[in-house]
Amino acid sequence: MKITKLTTYRIPPRWMLLKIETDEGIVGWGEPVIEGKARTVETAVHEFSQYLVGQDPRRINDLWQVMYRGGFYRGGAILMSAIAGIDQALWDIKGKALGVPVYELLGGLVRDRMKTYSWVGGDRPADVIDGIRKLREAGFDTFKMNGTEEFGIIESSAAVDAAVQRIAEIRDAFGNQIEFGIDFHGRVSAPMAKALLRELEPYRPLFVEEPVLAEQAEYYPRLAESTSIPLAAGERMFSRFEFKNVFQAGGINIVQPDLSHAGGITECVKIAGMAEAYDVALAPHCPLGPIALASCLHVDFVSYNAVLQEQSIGIHYNKGGEVLDYVLNKEDFKIENGYIKPLPKPGLGVEVDEQRVIEASRNAPDWTNPLWRHPDGSVAEW
Repeated sequence: MKITKLTTYRIPPRWMLLKIETDEGIVGWGEPVIEGKARTVETAVHEFSQYLVGQDPRRINDLWQVMYRGGFYRGGAILMSAIAGIDQALWDIKGKALGVPVYELLGGLVRDRMKTYSWVGGDRPADVIDGIRKLREAGFDTFKMNGTEEFGIIESSAAVDAAVQRIAEIRDAFGNQIEFGIDFHGRVSAPMAKALLRELEPYRPLFVEEPVLAEQAEYYPRLAESTSIPLAAGERMFSRFEFKNVFQAGGINIVQPDLSHAGGITECVKIAGMAEAYDVALAPHCPLGPIALASCLHVDFVSYNAVLQEQSIGIHYNKGGEVLDYVLNKEDFKIENGYIKPLPKPGLGVEVDEQRVIEASRNAPDWTNPLWRHPDGSVAEW
């Protein structure tokens, strides 16, 4: 079998799909993208095609190493996201060629169903209680929300109180009927993270995500020593070599690699195994589309330490396109009581509505995240 062609489709709301074709008619799909930098990743994907066209797609490990090591410069958001989507498509091809789901190629199921959670509230957390009530009607009992709006390096007591009060109201409204994580989104500096964690501790969130930016990872163990709240991070880390340093330093209790950013299934299975060795839980990051979600699930279903799976059905970013809009076998993605079962079809288990993808790609928007500023006019972390 030989790879014959790579085709990319940028589609709403902010995703990109990759189709890899072979001379035997088997097609694989991947999702290589960085939100807001889809065109840049698209270029990287096609630059990698020189290593792929004419090669056997079943030699995934070799092709991965060629892409990673063959160009001298390596790593980072763009290159690793391009590799990730290509890797997903190669696994899809191999599973289809052998007639089995990818999780069977990775050793088989370690669980029967996977717990999912849902985003609520949007970028500026408001009306969170109403949003949770609606999602509970859909069967969810676990959520994640942004913890703050713009947050200065040193912030006022009023801003701290506002962030804490929002969480207090959620606990008052629902008690222990729900669980939730709080995403600091890298908006909070190390000094303020320590203060916020202390104030939030009585409300017992499941975790605090990105308590500080990944480039400030040296603070993870220091912050962990100051709080009993589990700390989570990893969506802006792109290879096992970055995760290695974090695991060795300690402080992170839940690791969140993104299957469309951190080298795909091949790399994230290794990251999951490394995390298990350090007694760190796995909860893959996934505010993206159907191929990304399916790839996460295949890793979840073979990783003992997988505890939660983010999914973006109904997320506030999904304007112009929903996760299942591009999927023909929607029934396989059914979420019951917050859980999803293993996808049963060969490969990644996604039957892509290719005509819908092609039509949507004709007028795909160039999504960019908001640009926020502090009251003094300086740029704020979004």
